Amino acid sequence: MTAIIDYDAGNIKSVEKALLSLGEEPVITRDREQILNADKVILPGVGAFGDAMQKLKEYGMDKVIHEVVAKETPLLGICLGLQLLFERSDEAPGVEGLGVLNGEILRIPDMEGLKIPHMGWNSLRLINDGRLFRGLDDESYVYFVHSYYLKATDERIVKATTEYSTLIHAAVEQGNVFACQFHPEKSSDTGLHILKNFVEL
Repeated sequence: MTAIIDYDAGNIKSVEKALLSLGEEPVITRDREQILNADKVILPGVGAFGDAMQKLKEYGMDKVIHEVVAKETPLLGICLGLQLLFERSDEAPGVEGLGVLNGEILRIPDMEGLKIPHMGWNSLRLINDGRLFRGLDDESYVYFVHSYYLKATDERIVKATTEYSTLIHAAVEQGNVFACQFHPEKSSDTGLHILKNFVEL
């Protein structure tokens, strides 16, 4: 069973729908026992870093996520879910992230001719042999919606990058923790392939 953490942060239904199309039986929940007994856990998210951290704490999900990591259950952060796994974000100065992974979330620099938020399809450069990307070609296209991007402290955990005004760490993997800045659930067959790789870990 795959648990999708419910903390009022959007894009949950589209993640559920994508998993159902793969034959999975996802459960949208904020029940601690249900999450800790799941085979896989997904932290989705659309919205603002500060508000999301507040909600995670309000529901006690910050502690549960650390328990999931300690149990070595595969955990996948998507979009804002990726950002929350890191230490801090330009979007919410002074707000501490979950700190599961080391790095910071920075605002995408302004560049003439490029709109922020970065919204649309971008190709991925696959590096460091990421398990989520097995069976996919380099330069596969995925769907992004974001104004802030990850700069991981240890570049060895970065499994995919993309370029939009700057070099963006688009996906990471460390132990049982996986995260994507893009939306696999909105990235057509490529995204479903990534989700399938995750649920089959």
